[in-house]
Amino acid sequence: MAGDINKDNSFLIRFRSSVILMIITVASIVLGGYVLWGVTLIVTLIGMMELYRAVRANRAPAAFVGYLAAIGWYVLLLLGFINNNKGLEDEKGLALLVAVFLIILLAFYVFGFPKYNSEQITMIFFGLFYVAFTLSCIFRLRISAGGAYTVWLIFIGSWGADTSAYLVGRKIGRHKIVPVLSPKKSLEGFIGGVVGAVLIGIIYALIFKKQLSAYFASPVIAFAVISAVASVVSMIGDLAASAIKRNKEIKDYGRLIPGHGGILDRFDSVIFIAPIVYYLVIFTGTA
Repeated sequence: MAGDINKDNSFLIRFRSSVILMIITVASIVLGGYVLWGVTLIVTLIGMMELYRAVRANRAPAAFVGYLAAIGWYVLLLLGFINNNKGLEDEKGLALLVAVFLIILLAFYVFGFPKYNSEQITMIFFGLFYVAFTLSCIFRLRISAGGAYTVWLIFIGSWGADTSAYLVGRKIGRHKIVPVLSPKKSLEGFIGGVVGAVLIGIIYALIFKKQLSAYFASPVIAFAVISAVASVVSMIGDLAASAIKRNKEIKDYGRLIPGHGGILDRFDSVIFIAPIVYYLVIFTGTA
């Protein structure tokens, strides 16, 4: 009896957190612009802090170099947005930022030796790409041509695929993919996730076909293909985040989201999908 009550309470906590998170996500993306930029930056900094905490470096001076590098990248994106930049020039600023970031980070490593170990320095450097660059692609896609419609592909391929995979896997999941890393993930669930994401992508494209036709020669085909690719990448992103946690022997990255864990626990697949969807849309679109 007590176990059933605990399960009910756990479900309600997760459901409430999911609803609140969904409202914030949808509102931020719909509003776009400065609001989405600010929310994405905050989520990025929290995510980087969680990643750095896994190697016990989240409060170290070198970690703040990582936070500042992320802020610098977002400032470059904001300046591009203000100047009506298409976004393809951002990589030039990123290259310079990464070079300066690496030099400063290595200076901390060398002159502070042996305060930091190589794993901590590597993770701090890695965090700029794994969290900051990837999540920023949500903002970059939203401000691109047709972004008000195409940005939802990120979440169709992530949360849509996850939900479909969970429902199918729970019903008919038999063959485990990586039982050591994630015992609950099955081949049937994976296939269900891909099919579910594709169907959601097709339905979405059919509903907004008129608007999307200005940016894609064949919106339905484009959304089906991008959703399929994104759903596959989603699973890889989810498992990669789990692998890091297993290596560091932690259950969750944080406790910010009750019932879910931290930002990286909830956005693990979004992190991988965002840049993939961004570049697929940019390179396949006709705008």
